[in-house]
Amino acid sequence: MSKDTIVIREIQPQDNTQIEQVIRACFHEFNIPLIGTAYEDEETPKMYESYQNDNDIYYVIDHNVEILGGAGIKPLKDFNRRICELQKMYFSPKVRGKGLGKNMFKTCLKAAKDLGYEQCYLESAPQLKAAIHIYESFGFKHLKGALGNTGHYNCGVWMIKDL
Repeated sequence: MSKDTIVIREIQPQDNTQIEQVIRACFHEFNIPLIGTAYEDEETPKMYESYQNDNDIYYVIDHNVEILGGAGIKPLKDFNRRICELQKMYFSPKVRGKGLGKNMFKTCLKAAKDLGYEQCYLESAPQLKAAIHIYESFGFKHLKGALGNTGHYNCGVWMIKDL
């Protein structure tokens, strides 16, 4: 897979099935709980439709029309509207270790800042050690508990960063 054929772009309707498969596969691969996490979110099968408001955006990694990962930004539900949530950042094993996670992360944080957010919150699973390391390297700080009303009571890792 040559890197020059990989594009980070906004999600399109035809990407729904592939990004859902990537998300769900990561849960099984890392043995992350399926209940109380993004796995059971109603929006997971319809990601394009779920990210069409003015204050949110979802990006995918496209390699010759094969979707290999994604991540998005939305307002943190039922909380301060100046805080966004980094959501559903998952990648196929095909693209891990190539710097694309960091590129996606930078893309999302820039979008969050451009959308006027002051802080970015995220929830993760302790099993995703490499992702948590990336979050820490970008200045995210650990919290003792969840913020907002995400419904993800089974995540276990909560972090925030000033933008």
